[in-house]
Amino acid sequence: MDWLTNANTTGGKFLLMFLAIALFVIVMGAILLLVDRPKRVPRWAVATAFAGPALLLLAWGLVRPALITVWNSFFDRRGQEFVGVDNYTQALTTGQFQGVLVTTAVWVILVPVASTLIGLLYAVLVDRTRFEKLAKALVFIPMAISMVGASIIWKFVYEFRPNQPGVSQTGLLNQVLVWIGLEPQQFLINSPWNTVFLIVVMVWIQTGFAMTVLSAAIKAIPDDIVEAARLDGLGGTKMFRYITVPSIRPALVVVLTTIAIGTLKVFDIVRTMTGGQFGTQVIANEFYTQAFRQNNQGLSAALAVILFILVIPIVVYNVRQLRRSEEIR
Repeated sequence: MDWLTNANTTGGKFLLMFLAIALFVIVMGAILLLVDRPKRVPRWAVATAFAGPALLLLAWGLVRPALITVWNSFFDRRGQEFVGVDNYTQALTTGQFQGVLVTTAVWVILVPVASTLIGLLYAVLVDRTRFEKLAKALVFIPMAISMVGASIIWKFVYEFRPNQPGVSQTGLLNQVLVWIGLEPQQFLINSPWNTVFLIVVMVWIQTGFAMTVLSAAIKAIPDDIVEAARLDGLGGTKMFRYITVPSIRPALVVVLTTIAIGTLKVFDIVRTMTGGQFGTQVIANEFYTQAFRQNNQGLSAALAVILFILVIPIVVYNVRQLRRSEEIR
């Protein structure tokens, strides 16, 4: 059994990979054998064989950690003394954490609305134009950049240097201000506008997603509906208001709710650009700070539970809207 002790070696890794593949083949072969003989095996047994392993893994990897987090939220910072709902009371009533909740709410309101609106207008403007593919590719490119990468790019854009003789601006935005005769600004320090400048990064990334989904929805509008509207004299803004928007409403709901969920969990941008300082702290970054910087297990778990609770209504609304759209079809 030396290969077990040398599992980190190349040969040990290959052997473990081979055993895993062999076990997978045996299990799948047994499942397919059961499926080929439905008269002898009950349907519930076949369903359990297929879905059981996946459900067990989900329970172990998602449900179990969630229950542990909820349990830890009722204990003190060391996880030893039961304190009830004190962590939740502190998170919801203390001025510091109320500011975090307000900042997170600003993110959740502005990012989905701005991203969806810009993506929708852009999708309408470039629809069926000569350079449609190129125009869409340019807006979609930020989606291929990681949050940290995008944050570093925009941090250089916002870079500040004092406006002194012999000192040149390295930040693009401040250089533009100098060119037009204005003083350079510390965009990432001055509150509350620094939160808006961070939100711009998220909007820059998510607009490509909104544009792609909404553009596909626009192209799916039946041509006979468009032609009938044109015969009735609709065009321009009226066509957009009375035909385009109502026809793509399910897609709009999906885009808004998906971006809202992602925005609630925003962490990388704030962590990379400001570290949560200067009034830019959000729930996800505060959870990280309390857990790994302050070593406060109870409060960090409570913040994680609050974040989960905030996501639930958005998910429920999204599911209801999708069901309603399916009923209409």
